[in-house]
Amino acid sequence: MSFTPLKTLLKQLCYLSSAALLVSCASNPYTYTQSANYSHRVKFLVMHYTAIDYEKSMRALVDEGGLSSHYLLPESGDPSYPKDDLEIIQLVDEKDRAWHAGRSFWQGREDLNDHSIGIEIVNVPSCHIPEQTKLAMENDASKLCIFPDYDAKQIELLIKLSKDILARNPDIGPTQVIGHSDIAPSRKNDPGPRFPWYQLYKAGIGAWYDSNTVDKYWQLFSASKPSVELMQKALRSYGYEVIATGQLDSQTLDALSAFQMHFLPWHVSGNSDARSAAVLFALLDKYFPKKLERLFKEYQQQQQAVESAPKTLANAQVVARIPALDPSSRALVNDRGTFIAYKGRGEIIIENQDATSADIFINGEKINIASPLTAEKIYQYSLAKRTRDGINTYKVENVLPEGASLTLRFPYPTLDTNNSQKRFSAVDELINHEIKEGFPGAVLAVIKDGKLIKLSHYGAAKKYHADGSELASPQAMQNDTLFDIASNSKMFATNFALMKLASEGKLDVEKPLFYYLPEFRGSGREQRLVKDLLTHSAGYPAVVDFHRKDNKFGERFFSQNSLRTKNLLLTGVPFVAGRNVKHLYSDIDYMLLGVLVERISGMALDTYVESQVYQPLGLTHTVYNPLQKGFLASQIAATEINGNTRGGRIEFENIRTDVLQGEVHDEKAFYALGGVAGHAGLFSTAGDLSVLMQVLLNGGGYDNKQIFTPQVLEQFTNSQASDETYGLGWRRAGHQARKWHFGPYASPRAFGHTGWTGTVTVIDPEYDLAIVLLTNARHTPIEGSQKNYQFVGKRFETGKYGSIISLIYESILNH
Repeated sequence: MSFTPLKTLLKQLCYLSSAALLVSCASNPYTYTQSANYSHRVKFLVMHYTAIDYEKSMRALVDEGGLSSHYLLPESGDPSYPKDDLEIIQLVDEKDRAWHAGRSFWQGREDLNDHSIGIEIVNVPSCHIPEQTKLAMENDASKLCIFPDYDAKQIELLIKLSKDILARNPDIGPTQVIGHSDIAPSRKNDPGPRFPWYQLYKAGIGAWYDSNTVDKYWQLFSASKPSVELMQKALRSYGYEVIATGQLDSQTLDALSAFQMHFLPWHVSGNSDARSAAVLFALLDKYFPKKLERLFKEYQQQQQAVESAPKTLANAQVVARIPALDPSSRALVNDRGTFIAYKGRGEIIIENQDATSADIFINGEKINIASPLTAEKIYQYSLAKRTRDGINTYKVENVLPEGASLTLRFPYPTLDTNNSQKRFSAVDELINHEIKEGFPGAVLAVIKDGKLIKLSHYGAAKKYHADGSELASPQAMQNDTLFDIASNSKMFATNFALMKLASEGKLDVEKPLFYYLPEFRGSGREQRLVKDLLTHSAGYPAVVDFHRKDNKFGERFFSQNSLRTKNLLLTGVPFVAGRNVKHLYSDIDYMLLGVLVERISGMALDTYVESQVYQPLGLTHTVYNPLQKGFLASQIAATEINGNTRGGRIEFENIRTDVLQGEVHDEKAFYALGGVAGHAGLFSTAGDLSVLMQVLLNGGGYDNKQIFTPQVLEQFTNSQASDETYGLGWRRAGHQARKWHFGPYASPRAFGHTGWTGTVTVIDPEYDLAIVLLTNARHTPIEGSQKNYQFVGKRFETGKYGSIISLIYESILNH
C-alpha cells in the first residue's frame, strides 16, 4: 500500500549519482548539483490520540479553522466509522506542514510542526475532575483519567505506517519517535499510558531500554538517587524541555509524568524516584553515551560531596578549636568568645590534641588546669566559681608548644531545682479555690534562670465515670501525670522536628512543599511554600472532619484510615482562601507538616521525635499513643467524660463513648491518623516539657545535645511582618496582642502555644522564664443545648490560661 499522493509522483526529480555530472530536468529550468551537506526536513514522528471518535476527529482535522495531522487511524467498533475494514487516512502530504504539535520542544528544536510527521489515532480516554478544584496542570494529581486499551488492528496498521514513514524519512532516529506528551508535557498527555511503545520498539520503531542496564543503575540509585538538578539535566539530555532549577517544580513534574507514561506506564507518579532515574540513565547509556558519561561523572561528584560534608549538630553550645583554623588579622579577636551559663554552675571540657600548656580565662579570670597537659586527653572542670547569670566570656592564650592545638567545649545549661512555693501563693490560692468549685485538676511548672522553681499538682487526674457521675475515689493528680497536650503537639513534636531537620540542612522552609512531597500538586498546591503552612497562610480550612461521613466536604473526604487520610491531605483537601491572603489557623497545615517530617526523615512521626529528640534528652514520658508504649491509664489525665459524643450530642461511625484516658482526644488524630499526627496526639508531663522549654531558652540544646541551632530557632520564633502574633508555627505575645494567652506582662519576644484540652506554654527569653500549665479542663460535664454547649471546666480562670500566667509573672517581677 502506498500512502504518497499522486501529485507528488509527478514532481519527483531524476538525479544522477556522479558528483561531476550536471543534469537539468525537463520540468525544472535550474541547474541542479547535489551537495553533500544537507539533511532531511522531517526529524520526528509524533504519536497522538484524538480523544474523540472518528466522525468528530475528521471534522476537527479536516474542516477549515481546526487542527490537522498527516495521518488518521480509525478504531474498530467505532459506530461513527463508516467502513467495515480499517484504513489509513492521509490528511496532509508528508512534505507539507500539518498543525498537530502546537507549542512544542524536543531535543533542542521548537515548533515541531516544522520538523515532524504527526499520526492521530482514534482513542477516547475519559477524565474526571472534582467539582471543587480547578486544574492547574495537564497531569494534575486531583484529576482521574481512565485510558482504554488500543485496538489491536489499529496498532497493526500503525506499525506498518510507521515503518513506511521511517523508510522515507531516514533522519528520524529511535529517540525521535515520540508522543505528544513528550513534546508538550505541560499541555498534553496523549497518546497516554496505554499506548504500546514497547510493542512498537520490538517492531523496530522507537526507543526502549535494556533491562540489564536498568538493573545496573537501579542498584546504584536505590542506595543514593540522583539530585533533582541532575534528573532535570538528564531529562533535557534525552529531549525534554526542562530547565535545571534544582527544584521539583511543575515543569519537572510534568516532564517526569510524560517520561513515565512513555517508559514506565505502570508507575506514573511524577516523582523523581530511583526507578525513573534508572530507566532514564539506561536510555541515555544506550542512545547518548557521551551525554551519559558527563552526567554520570556529575553524579559521582555529588555523591563524594555528600559523603565529605555531612551536616551534623554540635555536642555543646560552644565548640571552639584553639587556635582558630582561619584566624582574623586582628589579633585580639582570635580565640575568644561567649557562652551562656548561670551563676555557680557550668563546666568546661578541654579536648587536648598535642598542647602541653595553655592559659584559659573565664570572665577575665585565669582558671587552674593540669600542667603539663597530656596529648590526646580530655579534661573536664567545673566553672561554678567563675560563672554568672547570662553571658560569660572565655579567652585562650599561650598555647604551647607553638603549632599545638586543643578544643574547648561548653555544654548547654541544664535545669536545676529550687522550689519556691511561697512566691506563688496567689496562684495556688486561685487554682485550689477553683478545684473546690468543680475544676478537675492541673499541674503547673515554672522555669526561671535555669531553675525549675515551681512544680505543683492540683485536684484529680480522673474525676468522673462515663455517665457523668463522680468517682467515689477520684484519681489524684501527680507531678508526673501525663497530659494530652493537644495543639501544643504542633510545637513540641512537629516544630521541634522541623527545626532539627532545618538545622541539619535537610529542610528549607522557603521551598515549595512539593519539593519534598512530589504528589502535593494541582489546584494551586505548587505555589504553597513550607513556610505558608507554618504561618497558617496557605489558605486551608481550619479543619476537615475526616472521621465523619457528614463532613462539610462530602463523603469523599471520609477516612478512618491513616494512609487514606494522608493521601487526601496531599492531593484532595481544597483551599478556602488564596495564598498569603490571611492567617487562617488550620489543623490541616500541621497534619501536612507531620507528613513532611515523615517523608524527609524516613521515619514515622512518633518514631522520629521520640528517638531523635526526646530520648537523647533523657525524656521518657513524652510519647504518642502512651497506652501502646507501656503506660497505664491511671498515669494519664482524663479528658472528655463520654468519649467524643459531647454528652450524647454527637454521633458518627466508631465513636468512642467511654471516658477518654490515654487516647488522644482530637478526633482527626485518633480516628483518621491512628493517634499520630502533626497537629495533635502528643502526651507529656510538666517535667518533660520543662526540659524542652529550657532547650528553647538555651537556644537549641541541653547539656551535651544540640537539637537545633540558634539561627533556626530565631527564624522560627521571629514575628511575621503580616502579623506580630505569628512566628513559624509558634504564637507570639507581640505587644499584648494575645493577653488572654500570655497575660499583660509578657515581653514582645515571648512565644508559646495553647492546646484545646486545656494546656498552655509560654517561653519568654527576655526574662529567661518559661511556664507550662497542664489541665484536664475538658474532663467536666457539658452544659447547654444540642448545638450551643460548653464544657464546665472552661468557665474557670484556670482553664482560660491568661489569669494564671499573669499571676506567675507578678510573682516573678514583683519578687
